[in-house]
Amino acid sequence: MNLVGIGRPVGSLKAACRHVRHVKASYRGIATAQTRDSTSKWVTAHSQQQRADIKKVSKFAIWPTLPSVTTNPMPALREQQVAKLDPTGARTRLFSKEHADSAKVGDVLMVTPKSGEPFAGAFIQIRRQGVDTAIQLRGQLMKTSTEMWFKIYSPTVAGIDIIWRRPKRARRARLTYMRKPKHDMGSVDQLVFKWKKERYALRSKAAGQQGKHR
Repeated sequence: MNLVGIGRPVGSLKAACRHVRHVKASYRGIATAQTRDSTSKWVTAHSQQQRADIKKVSKFAIWPTLPSVTTNPMPALREQQVAKLDPTGARTRLFSKEHADSAKVGDVLMVTPKSGEPFAGAFIQIRRQGVDTAIQLRGQLMKTSTEMWFKIYSPTVAGIDIIWRRPKRARRARLTYMRKPKHDMGSVDQLVFKWKKERYALRSKAAGQQGKHR
């Protein structure tokens, strides 16, 4: 089968297809070469811009990266605050779980504020939150049962004293059942009066012994 091409004769269809493939390959090679030239020019321009930027940045001091904090800083901060508010550690020992002579739930405590009347009542529960550790006392004011919260590290609290110790240790951490009339201790004024009397006697005895030594 003979074909007539434009410009010159072509022997067969197979030769014509081969000619077309060669033409396409030549066009593809030219386009690739042009693309490579443009890419190399763009890379050269980009590298020059990068070198210029690096030269500008090198004039400034670069500080090293700070190390990441892996430990929790809150316990150390709480200890510092507690040491500042309780330098002698008396309040911490008074409500510590490790000391045998510390206050336990069920005892009768008396909190003396810097301004106002002292409040005495049964030690119902404690809320341990570091510096915000607070105790709840249940007593009576004007023959009315009253419950009050006191923060043990508060600067407004002048002193906390143990008036009476429970003979048997309570099995619960919160003695909320003492709110019922059956278990309510009621007024603790008699216990406070007895404690003050014993304290006054001890002070008088100590003062008398000091006078004899002089």
